[in-house]
Amino acid sequence: MAKPMGSPNQILILFAHPAFEKSRVNRQLIQAVQSLDGVTVHDLYEAYPNFHINVKAEQDLLLTHDVIVFHHPFYWYSSPAILKEWQDLVLEHGFAYGQGGTALHGKKFLTAITTGGDKYAYCKDGYNRFTIRELLVPFEQTAGLCGMEYLPPFVVQGTHRLREREEIDQHAADYRAVITALRDGTIHWDRLPQFQHLNHGLDRLICTPEVSQNA
Repeated sequence: MAKPMGSPNQILILFAHPAFEKSRVNRQLIQAVQSLDGVTVHDLYEAYPNFHINVKAEQDLLLTHDVIVFHHPFYWYSSPAILKEWQDLVLEHGFAYGQGGTALHGKKFLTAITTGGDKYAYCKDGYNRFTIRELLVPFEQTAGLCGMEYLPPFVVQGTHRLREREEIDQHAADYRAVITALRDGTIHWDRLPQFQHLNHGLDRLICTPEVSQNA
């Protein structure tokens, strides 16, 4: 069923953090968005402590949302185990890709990640040898295979060095601004290809509702 023109996007945040009780940054990020109207925060470790994922329920969630967010710490250049299990089971042939697999076509896809290493660790000459965008290529290809539009990622780096509460609060405020803008469509969509990370230019990406409707 098509979404009525002008109505807000429904956002589904698939959150995966196996040690949430120890988290400083991700806890603040999630708290910043969980009360927003039109936003569903789905904690996979809380929902499936035994990894027994209800595939039909998860597919139904995907069908009723317009923007899909994978939110997680960046573990070993990928996602925590439950989110990989979720992908393996939920994104089935015939549903998400392949013959007849058009259920996710036209939806938008965002990765929201945190890394312990700072931005200098993620470059050709850095400790990790590759940029974040290069390491996120499997997620980008997953979105492409499923017919979704891959957005520049929301990335908070150097989390081990974020000592000031003000720094974490600013990242949380930025995340809330991004999710709100995606919900309301107040994004300069045509400018997105210019950005490696979604949160590295919010002043140039987020616009007023009046401007976004005429973009």
